[in-house]
Amino acid sequence: MKHYAYHSPIGELTISGTNEALCGLWLPDKAPTQHRDSDQPSGALAETVHWLDCYFAKKSLPPLPHMIPAGTEFRRVIWELLLEIPYGETTTYAAIARKIAASRGIATMSAQAVGGAVGANPISILIPCHRVVGSDSSLTGYAGGLLAKQFLLDLEVK
Repeated sequence: MKHYAYHSPIGELTISGTNEALCGLWLPDKAPTQHRDSDQPSGALAETVHWLDCYFAKKSLPPLPHMIPAGTEFRRVIWELLLEIPYGETTTYAAIARKIAASRGIATMSAQAVGGAVGANPISILIPCHRVVGSDSSLTGYAGGLLAKQFLLDLEVK
């Protein structure tokens, strides 16, 4: 596993993965390791750097690199739904909970359970957990802080 530091407008991000797949992208001070490799990134990590360069420059986004986020089946389902949120748009924890409930044929799903899965997202920004807001459109918890969440949402305004 390689770890690479990426300098972004919201601070130093840590990118983690192999040549084949991105496994983690953490906001400042949230990475499980502070170790960074000195080599230039290659493979999926280089693709991630390119994607982030385009994202922060508001250029056309290339395809996402291959990603393998580690998590439970429930969390991975939630993260797949996050990938469906269009650039520049938001959804709510409750809306995601309703989607999960409908897909499982159950009456309700806890928005708090969804929030826990969203908060456990190991690949920030690319899996856009910042696009999930409270039912009243308020900004709610974000690993990088609410200022970073607001910055990312503002960046995506067309």
